[in-house]
Amino acid sequence: MNAILPGAPWLVAHRSMLGINKPYKITLNNCDYVIWQNSQGKIFALENVCPHMQAPLSNGWICQTHSSITCPFHALEFNGEGKLVKDGEPKGEAIANALDLIVQDDLIWTYGIFEPRLPIPNLISERTKGFNFVDITGSKSIQASFFNSIRINYDFNHQNGVHHDIFRIRDNPVQSFDSDGYYAKVIQTFLRENNTLNEILQNPSLLNLPKQIVNELEYSFPCITLFKAKISLGEILQFFILYPETENKTRTFVILYGNWCNPMMKIPGLRFLIERSLLKATAKVVEQDYTTVESLYPQQEPKIRLPREEIMFYVQKLYHEW
Repeated sequence: MNAILPGAPWLVAHRSMLGINKPYKITLNNCDYVIWQNSQGKIFALENVCPHMQAPLSNGWICQTHSSITCPFHALEFNGEGKLVKDGEPKGEAIANALDLIVQDDLIWTYGIFEPRLPIPNLISERTKGFNFVDITGSKSIQASFFNSIRINYDFNHQNGVHHDIFRIRDNPVQSFDSDGYYAKVIQTFLRENNTLNEILQNPSLLNLPKQIVNELEYSFPCITLFKAKISLGEILQFFILYPETENKTRTFVILYGNWCNPMMKIPGLRFLIERSLLKATAKVVEQDYTTVESLYPQQEPKIRLPREEIMFYVQKLYHEW
């Protein structure tokens, strides 16, 4: 397999996804890795293969005393550098391949096996000042190429089609589009119709959405799309994350933050229910996106052009010129 965008920074996990002393498997550019976090919050990663008889280390367990991972086949222990642990001490040279990670606060980045071509973006750390982390949602492997998966985030004609059933969007005019290298920003408005009572009962967070929503979207190519919106509860930030697992499979998850100004969000039980509803609605958006992308036939030259497609052409240019 040819690597997808070699040298790009990939956000492969949020700290909350790892748990404590639990193996967490990822696939990046057709290579499997195992990541784990000890009780002190230190994070380690190895290629997910035991150098003895190639068992998947992610099926093993973490030795809390040594912060090492244990192979499920013969109970061999390896520390975060890939050294064999015997009698509680690492021995000799590293024989399991380590994965270099860059951990910034709760965000876990890697360049995989490649030399960096872009710095780690600060979009998340800058935009989340004053916001509270809510949770991760919409974590899913999409059965589609990275290119097809990323294009839908830049396709501003799809919301009133793909997401019509949730948000009843009848139009989504774009007020501005600005780009600067690998960064872009869009101001867009959702014009909504009324939801039915049944839709509201299934997703109570719809009660907090006005008929007209002004959204800010920011992009840090290739892996982050930020959707920012003001609702009656306050402000929400949804960071849609993508990274390539294989040539035809893409991983996605969403990191949700909130800045709640509505007094009712100070009621713990009610806040919990509302945040769960927001997470559920976000996961539904992801589901609708990946279901659409997975159902596409092989790409052909379009015979129709829609307005606002220049934004999609921007990301296509970045991808193909990489």
